[in-house]
Amino acid sequence: MASTAARKQCIPKVAKVKNKAPTEVQITAEKLLREAKESELELLPRPPQQKITDVEELNNYKLWKRKTFEDNVRKNRTTISNWIKYAQWEESLKEIQRAPSIYERALDVDYRNVTLWLKYAEIEMKNRQVNHACNIWDPAMTTLPRVNQFWYKYTYMEEMLRNVAGSRQVFERGME
Repeated sequence: MASTAARKQCIPKVAKVKNKAPTEVQITAEKLLREAKESELELLPRPPQQKITDVEELNNYKLWKRKTFEDNVRKNRTTISNWIKYAQWEESLKEIQRAPSIYERALDVDYRNVTLWLKYAEIEMKNRQVNHACNIWDPAMTTLPRVNQFWYKYTYMEEMLRNVAGSRQVFERGME
């Protein structure tokens, strides 16, 4: 008897609706989502465009941005996207020596990441550093010999340089 009385006390009472008439304005899920999106756009104004006027200000900006990237990399060493963003930012500044060194540091963290190898070699090829690119493809293919993309890209690079013999040699090495 005591247990049935306890069960009746645990069951919440159903709230009774007083006004059962339909409202004049019906609210749909679509309308709620649209209003939420509009209010989100209103709350986040676009940041103002920053204009750098002199060399000292540019150097300060670069220093601040590098410190931010270095902090991100230090906190999350294994997050490869942080390394790639950092290197791409350096490349966008035409810092030809800095970007490859970032990729080298990233490869020390995760040498099995295919994207890192590809981006690293591509950055060297974009900057017409053919010997450097070859020096990237060789260890990449030695470390990860089963990644076909490395073989294709290296062969393609040799073909673009009109080095048919080198292209064949790379292709035959890949077929072994």
